[in-house]
Amino acid sequence: QVQLVESGGGLVQAGGSLKLSCAASGRTFSSSAMGWFRQAPGKERDFVAAIYWGTSTRYADSVKGRFTISRDNAKDTAYLRMNNMKPEDTAVYYCAATTTFSSAPDFYARAASYDYWGQGTQVTVSS
Repeated sequence: QVQLVESGGGLVQAGGSLKLSCAASGRTFSSSAMGWFRQAPGKERDFVAAIYWGTSTRYADSVKGRFTISRDNAKDTAYLRMNNMKPEDTAVYYCAATTTFSSAPDFYARAASYDYWGQGTQVTVSS
């Protein structure tokens, strides 16, 4: 079992930055792949970023070059650093974890691949 708690959301102006944290409890964090997803009102939950196979990372095209996913296994915490934010980044951000291994990188970009989810944190970017 892994429990996830996100923090760090809030209101930021376009061009600004935020850093989200995802604190995990449980003994499997270091062996889990971590993902960040987001859901805007009336839209589906979309992939944002993932860190898997230890240090491999993958990003949605819409955030590539602006967002950075990282993890600190000593603190059982994953992070999402968001720079140069845009109004279209406004959404509820969720972190997720999976202990399932896949040799296909695309696996970690799918919401259905993740077993554990946090409650979400609101991010609002004003223009």
